[in-house]
Amino acid sequence: MSSQHKDDKYLETVEVRSVSSNDREKGFADGVKMHDEVFGDINEDGPNYRGLSDLGAIVIMTKAMIGLGILSIPFVFMAVGLVPGVIVILVIQVMMTWANWQVGQTKLRHPDVWGVTDVGRKIAGRFGEEFLSVAFLLYMVFIAGSAILAISTALNAITLHATCTAVFVAVAAIIGFMLMSIKTLQEVSWLSWVGAVSILAALLMMVIVVPLQDRPAAAPQTGPWEKDLKLFNTPTIAEALSGVSTVVFSTAAAPAFFSFAAEMKNPHAYTRCMLVSEAIATSFLVLVGSVIYYYCGQYVAVPAPGSAGVLFKRICYGIAIPGLAMSLCIYAHVAAKYIFVRTLRGTKHLATHTKRHWITWFACTGGVTIIAYIISSAIPIFSTLCSLIGALFGCFVSVCPMGLMWLKDNYVGNRNRTWKTHLGAMWAVFVFLSGVFLTIGGTYGSIVAMVNSGTEGKPWSCADNSGSVPTA
Repeated sequence: MSSQHKDDKYLETVEVRSVSSNDREKGFADGVKMHDEVFGDINEDGPNYRGLSDLGAIVIMTKAMIGLGILSIPFVFMAVGLVPGVIVILVIQVMMTWANWQVGQTKLRHPDVWGVTDVGRKIAGRFGEEFLSVAFLLYMVFIAGSAILAISTALNAITLHATCTAVFVAVAAIIGFMLMSIKTLQEVSWLSWVGAVSILAALLMMVIVVPLQDRPAAAPQTGPWEKDLKLFNTPTIAEALSGVSTVVFSTAAAPAFFSFAAEMKNPHAYTRCMLVSEAIATSFLVLVGSVIYYYCGQYVAVPAPGSAGVLFKRICYGIAIPGLAMSLCIYAHVAAKYIFVRTLRGTKHLATHTKRHWITWFACTGGVTIIAYIISSAIPIFSTLCSLIGALFGCFVSVCPMGLMWLKDNYVGNRNRTWKTHLGAMWAVFVFLSGVFLTIGGTYGSIVAMVNSGTEGKPWSCADNSGSVPTA
């Protein structure tokens, strides 16, 4: 069967419709809305795994890329300088946009693909699948852990550290469990509207308020102060690589984008939805990073809302909490959904509300919550956690597999190679090697940063992690 024919067959399953006599003759049972290569027969008495609209996809994609890492972007500018900071964002975004484009192409060519783990199977068989399964789950759960940590920071800031931080971490984990247990991305996308609007509003408030201040909140509040703004800074190799890893963490969402494509009503609309969300994300990354660093210089706070001062930091965090909660929801949901789909795939329980269906689903969401909670409690320094996640897993699961999959689909075994094919192959190899380099180098930089952070944070600590309460 040709690739085009498979694409056409896949598109035929998009429209949700009633079952007619002709459908029954083709093998559809009563109550079946459609057949999906991943989810099987989607029934009227089960979740609609193919209900994500184009607009819903744009919102959930944008929310997946804007929420956590962007809060550390001004710190990256401080490390590398204003001009290199913009360049790093643009270069990384070009790579990530290509990787996310390849997600859509892979899904159309291989309708049975649900996630990057299936890409691993097609590239390297069972070993590739299992290897990427571990990396994918760690990446998703680590991001969920960083979201829990960010929510605890927000709660500390809003309440001026009204109680032990460990309590806020536990509260964030409970909120995450309730949100991630929503069954389909179609339903999650409605909440993502609230999350996207809240985080974008908070970021815009930051960008407006910080320039209006007499001086940054972290600067000496009396007497002269030196911004020490640098167009080009001279970071150590470790600092530079750690900064790049933070940018990667902010933008590397390809593993989650697979699940978005899998649940879209019209997967052929994936690319245009992705490009819109990439444009929005890139604009905000550059805007927030450059403006906050330009006006704060060496006194940039991490996370970024701290640069707005205590009052506006509390306001910004209050507005941003729904957005942070939705970041936790999306990535934890995708991790739980992978385990759920893999456990029940090929059975009636995947798309039908049976007892086994519900027990498995809540076991998956509960397990992801517990692991994310442990991670957020064990690594209590937000910027370090962001950098470590981006270094260890960002490129490894978002970029490297996409380069190899392009080569498998377009170059290996292709006897009609043109100059465009060769150029595409060169780019795919470059993307793959860049991902390997950033994984190794970024991990080194992040570990050095973690060691240098010393005793700034303790596991399961009650100490304020928002900088709202002066320490003795």
